[in-house]
Amino acid sequence: MIGAGMGAMAAAARLAVAGQRVTVYERAATYGGSVGRFERDGFVFDTGPGLLHLPAVYRDLFVKTGKEPLESRVRLGQVDPASRHVFADGTDVRLPNASRGGVVSALDAALGAGAGERWGEFLGRARDAWDRSRRPLLEEPLWADWRVLGRDPYPAVRQRRLLRGARQATTVAEIGAWELADPRLAALLDGYALSYGLDPRRAPASAALLPYLEQTFGSWYVGGGMRELARAVYERCLARRVEFVFGAEVTRIVEKDGAATGIELADGTVAEAGHVVAGIAPGPLVEGRLDADGDVRPAGVDALPPGRFTVLLALRGAREPGAAHRTVVHSPDGSAEAAEVFAGRTAARPTVTVLRPDDAETRPDDGHEAVTLTATVAPHGPVDWSDAALRERYADVLVAAAGAAVPEIAERLMWREVRTPADTAVLTGAAGGSVPAPALAGAEGRLLLPANSTRLSGLYRAGGWAHPGGGLAHAGMSGALVAGLIVEGADFRGSR
Repeated sequence: MIGAGMGAMAAAARLAVAGQRVTVYERAATYGGSVGRFERDGFVFDTGPGLLHLPAVYRDLFVKTGKEPLESRVRLGQVDPASRHVFADGTDVRLPNASRGGVVSALDAALGAGAGERWGEFLGRARDAWDRSRRPLLEEPLWADWRVLGRDPYPAVRQRRLLRGARQATTVAEIGAWELADPRLAALLDGYALSYGLDPRRAPASAALLPYLEQTFGSWYVGGGMRELARAVYERCLARRVEFVFGAEVTRIVEKDGAATGIELADGTVAEAGHVVAGIAPGPLVEGRLDADGDVRPAGVDALPPGRFTVLLALRGAREPGAAHRTVVHSPDGSAEAAEVFAGRTAARPTVTVLRPDDAETRPDDGHEAVTLTATVAPHGPVDWSDAALRERYADVLVAAAGAAVPEIAERLMWREVRTPADTAVLTGAAGGSVPAPALAGAEGRLLLPANSTRLSGLYRAGGWAHPGGGLAHAGMSGALVAGLIVEGADFRGSR
């Protein structure tokens, strides 16, 4: 196993239970990949994902790999409200967790009568897209005939136009303009897409299933931070006798007669293996191409996906009662923001997500608060995120925007820590510090990720850079798919 990210560890635990002897080689000093943690002066921050969606993926992992359920290893709870949204015109709305009726009512109250109904009808169509694409996108190996997934499953409403016939939304931005018909609802939808690293102007309409998933299955927080989920998965691997070797950089996948037979480390050590699972994009580690013409192209071949710019804030003063765990402060011009990010530039007014967990484990005492700010940004390379002056200037931009969510944020600030795509690249090895998006149907298959199996016999891909793509839930599903392919072989038809 190459890498100790969440997808690779999910595969390792399942394979060990199936009787395989598993050794994980990780170039870093610890497990978890992008699910990291930063601690200082009693403050604790997640440096990767801050919330979990589709917790059933990890519940299933723990059920399938032992007697102790997930909730026996971590404190898992829904956050309510699921999110607060502050729009450029000052509109402020709190959306309840996993309650479609509650969301409709909240939007009607904040945005005006009819707004909630339009969003509810949109979610109904998003549910149809989910029902049509759920198994091939999450629960089955990527189809050999993957091009059939290039058709968009979202049942867009036909819009009549005088003299010019009917039109249908094919992108997220068009859904906002033609179906939601309110700039704030459009910004709400665009914000979901952008948070997953997708360009709302070009992302297929099927991206509608992303807000559907969050608002249907809920947003969940792990007590102590998301790093605790990584710790629980790591400890489950240890309990199933998975071996970990940290500080071990894999430089080559050993091949013989068209099959992967082991790995070579930076110090020249060769470890033989019957199967090799790469929790990273394995292309640079092999001699030839892993994918032939006609296969799904690996992410980043044409342009690197966006990354994340994160500011960790240590604040004096208690978190006020009733503060939302997650607040999204929307850009006053989301289209301009997307244009800058996806052209490889810094957006002047980014959409900023503010995380304020009400968790005593994240702060030195109740007289302080740990707050995390995040924005989707261009990857390192097009933007030089190693430039210290740029880092600090852009951190100022995020802090200023977050003032709409955190009272007296500037006066309360004790210190801050800045993390950019350049830091992510060093930590995870991802080119440009990019963060992979979840796989989506539509767009002629451009948002699919490469299959878990490869053209090199015995080599498999797990994690965010393989099917079914990025995100904690998707990484967990990739591990389940890889384990199924290795254990059941050609007979494997998907998770059950």
